[in-house]
Amino acid sequence: MPGLGTSFGRGGATTAQQDLSNADAILIMGSSMAENHPVGFQWVMEAREKGAKIIHVDPRYTRTSAMADVWVPLRAGSDILFLGALVHYVLENGKEFRDYVLAYTNASTILREDFRDTEDLDGLFSGWDEETKKYDPETWLYQGAPSKSQRRRRGTPKLAADMAKIAVAKRRIPASLNLTRHFSIRAASFKC
Repeated sequence: MPGLGTSFGRGGATTAQQDLSNADAILIMGSSMAENHPVGFQWVMEAREKGAKIIHVDPRYTRTSAMADVWVPLRAGSDILFLGALVHYVLENGKEFRDYVLAYTNASTILREDFRDTEDLDGLFSGWDEETKKYDPETWLYQGAPSKSQRRRRGTPKLAADMAKIAVAKRRIPASLNLTRHFSIRAASFKC
């Protein structure tokens, strides 16, 4: 993938395949890694030798299925249901690596109390304005995050004053002019 190569320095993956050998469990879904990626599959086999469980999810029985501890022959189109059940099982039974999840993902963030999901509002998220046919994402913020009005009050005057000082310092405008108001209008348009 050219985009991955440009962004992350590797074209095939964002992590080193050698790290698979350190896994406790490996889920291979919709791919016959043993046939299509035999060099990378060696790390899966090394993990299995160390005690990792290999789960292969694919309607077809392949070489990867033969090497896996568990083969799950799903019907096409039921993969999302399977993944949802897997996530549910992990969370309900406390099988997640909580220390890692809290430190290295956004799982520790909490949405505001007034957020409502599509299940709560017949297919719409909170913030829908029927008149304008637009969302106001204010309720989608994390708990403790400043609201739009708080950000505007805190951000715009400071940014406007800073922009005015820079303009005066670069001698683009005379110091006698008070352009804070002018820059305040421009800063507000930047959605501070």
